[in-house]
Amino acid sequence: MAINNYITLGHSGLRVSPLCLGTMTFGNEWGWGSSEEDSHKILHHFFEKGGNFIDTANVYTRGHSEDIIGNFLQKDNFRRERAVIATKFFGTLYPGDPNAGGANRKSIMAACEASLRRLKTDYIDLYWMHCWDYHTPIEETMSALNDLVREGKVRYIGFSDTPAWKVAQAQMIAQFRGWAPLIALQIEYSLLERTVEGDLTPMAQELGLGVTPWSPLKYGILSGKYTRENKGKVDLARGEWIASQLEKERTYEIVDVLIKVAKEANSTPPRVALSWLQGKAGVTSSIIGARSIEHLDDNLGALELKLSDEHIKALDEVSKPELNFPFDFINNSGPFRSAETTINGEVVGASPMAPKTDAERFDKAPASVR
Repeated sequence: MAINNYITLGHSGLRVSPLCLGTMTFGNEWGWGSSEEDSHKILHHFFEKGGNFIDTANVYTRGHSEDIIGNFLQKDNFRRERAVIATKFFGTLYPGDPNAGGANRKSIMAACEASLRRLKTDYIDLYWMHCWDYHTPIEETMSALNDLVREGKVRYIGFSDTPAWKVAQAQMIAQFRGWAPLIALQIEYSLLERTVEGDLTPMAQELGLGVTPWSPLKYGILSGKYTRENKGKVDLARGEWIASQLEKERTYEIVDVLIKVAKEANSTPPRVALSWLQGKAGVTSSIIGARSIEHLDDNLGALELKLSDEHIKALDEVSKPELNFPFDFINNSGPFRSAETTINGEVVGASPMAPKTDAERFDKAPASVR
């Protein structure tokens, strides 16, 4: 697969590249990131290679990320329609103002107008709710988003970082009221974060939502630069986000296998981690971050990597998550449900609960009708 082998996002006709360029690192306001000049070089390279999907948020580098993208869209007669620009609302840029963030109608409308100004565009291709606002009724959020779509300021909508049951509720409300539906789900998903496989990714597949994983390299931990050998010697620029992960033995167990697979596949750890993730059910376009063109090219190379079944199995086993009830109960319910059958290719074994012979069954017809 190549970056210009586009995929429709969820139950929509929106074509996006199989990797999405995340722009949380555009700007130096947080103490790390890329200058505007370097960010524009990365954007130019991404589009030149065939990518078209860009992800940002109103709060990234305090609004500078959106501004950097907006300035790029104005450069060199760049055709705005070429880009699929996704941004988010929810985060506040004005501490002390209770309506400056969240997902109520007032905050959504204000955030959208501000993002449009910074992005220097008339419309947003995909507008994400950055996180569930449990203080706001979900029908109010969906109604406001539907209005933005009807007004032409937003083309499509999606949710990020929201429980599966709340996403399902929102999608059903939209469906039955004839409102603009959700087409995508943005969630953290990687070899080091697989608990989404319990509810979120199956829900997304069932409801027609394309999954766009964020932090597919887990804050860079899966890049291969954090190993047992240099434990405690690396510069933890992002503080607790990374430090807490590097205190866990499980992290190094996964990284060990990742590096081993990368060597055997004559590839790099980032490419292996991304290739593994892109092969997961429901995943449409993983969101990659890059602070240099070299990092970007390394990530894009994941699309050309085909992992062997043995390598996928090794990565699956070492990163297998513990999922909440009732995942295991349902997953092991085959013999309980339909013992000694094959359904949709699933071979089901014997059940210790089912009768073994006709004589053991209590639902035999009365003698008068035999």
